[in-house]
Amino acid sequence: MSIDRYGADVLADGGWKKKAPPPKVVEAVRDLVVEEVASGFVGAVVGVEGRMVRLEDRRGKVRVFPIGPGFLIDGQAVALRVPKVGPASSRPLRSASGSYAVADAKARVARGSRIFVEGRHDADLIEKVWGHDLRIEGVAVEYLEGVDHLDEVLKVFKPDPERRVGVLVDHLVANSKESRIAAAATKPWGNTVLVVGHPYIDIWQAVKPERLGIKAWPVIPRGIEWKHGICAALKWPHEDQADIAAAWKRILSRVDHYGHLEPALLGRVEQLIDFVTA
Repeated sequence: MSIDRYGADVLADGGWKKKAPPPKVVEAVRDLVVEEVASGFVGAVVGVEGRMVRLEDRRGKVRVFPIGPGFLIDGQAVALRVPKVGPASSRPLRSASGSYAVADAKARVARGSRIFVEGRHDADLIEKVWGHDLRIEGVAVEYLEGVDHLDEVLKVFKPDPERRVGVLVDHLVANSKESRIAAAATKPWGNTVLVVGHPYIDIWQAVKPERLGIKAWPVIPRGIEWKHGICAALKWPHEDQADIAAAWKRILSRVDHYGHLEPALLGRVEQLIDFVTA
């Protein structure tokens, strides 16, 4: 998360700034995800060498920084220190979802079972956080282009006990249009289909707002297309679909691991993975 070094009013409070509290001291244990303030580099700890810490970002790029202050964890200032027990590299690496990563593992041949999500943005987010886990389990994620197509997709797929289907639906709350469509579409398939949902209007809201430097997601009035309204409220371009795509890319870039997502989404995705791999 970037910091505005020039945003403070130097004339406020009589021209004097209050002394900032010292940053929290955190051990540089392996797979701890931090941001280096000066460069904005975000990565997981992959090693400690003397007084230097090695960070690796999600693209595999590795950079080395001095251990000490100058780092952020979820926007909070921290100072890194050498772990007390053994080097950081002695700990098993974790994936973005928080599971233990399987080093040098090849993707498993895809199972017959599938996870369906409503759209491309949902698939992008699941791939970024759970992609490692899904490849190890051999689970493919496909998108419906809207829950309205669920009935048609299930009739084509024909779920059975060996080819289960898990479905993630946006804004799945009681008595909503989405809940009625899901109930009608899944009824013929019994326990071979599991539909779960999160309470958010769109998957964008499952990203914690502080990752974008805001306290909460804006409330968009009825009658305004939600994503366009969000972009307008955040003063981002929102004239066409290219602007919406750019906005999503911007949001997705701020997600590095499961800790950047709301718990209401985390539990539902884990539930689907368990269901289709049972």
